[in-house]
Amino acid sequence: MTRLPSPTRREVLMSSLLLPLAAASGVSSAVPSDVRALVAWFSRSGNTSVIAGQIARSREADRFEIVPASAYPDDYFETVEQARQERDRGFEPPLAATVGQIGSYETLYLGFPIWGGTAPPPIRSFLAEHDLAGKTIVPFITHGGFGTGDSLSVVADHAPEARLIDGFVLERPQERQTIERVTEWLDGLEVGR
Repeated sequence: MTRLPSPTRREVLMSSLLLPLAAASGVSSAVPSDVRALVAWFSRSGNTSVIAGQIARSREADRFEIVPASAYPDDYFETVEQARQERDRGFEPPLAATVGQIGSYETLYLGFPIWGGTAPPPIRSFLAEHDLAGKTIVPFITHGGFGTGDSLSVVADHAPEARLIDGFVLERPQERQTIERVTEWLDGLEVGR
């Protein structure tokens, strides 16, 4: 488990923008704030990280970023293809670290983006590597417009003895949409490279 440095200016600003959304979204208040909680998340673009920071500060929870042992490619489209291949063959990539004292937590806030209609392979790895029996899992999910897919059933299947409660879901622009719009704009410019 690692403690992250103080939030960046961007994180603070984004959190303040997301707070009203979280309040209106139906993030369950079924979890008492006095239990020992862990916020664990995987993020590619930073959207999920911002939400993780807000939850950790609000719940005074410990933080753990889920990082694969081998980084995904920087190129978005290469990452999409690699993740598709991993999903199709059921591959759970090794993680850079695991939570050493997972048994000391009662509540796990679990955050991730939707990749290919499901939870990303590192989330499957995290769930497979930690005994979450008897824990309460509160998901927080970001997606680019296609919903949560089968991600909640993936969490339930990988942690069958945990209590999964309603979480927070936020639609954010997809990286693909951003790349396509910027490329279209650049292609229309009448200036040299």
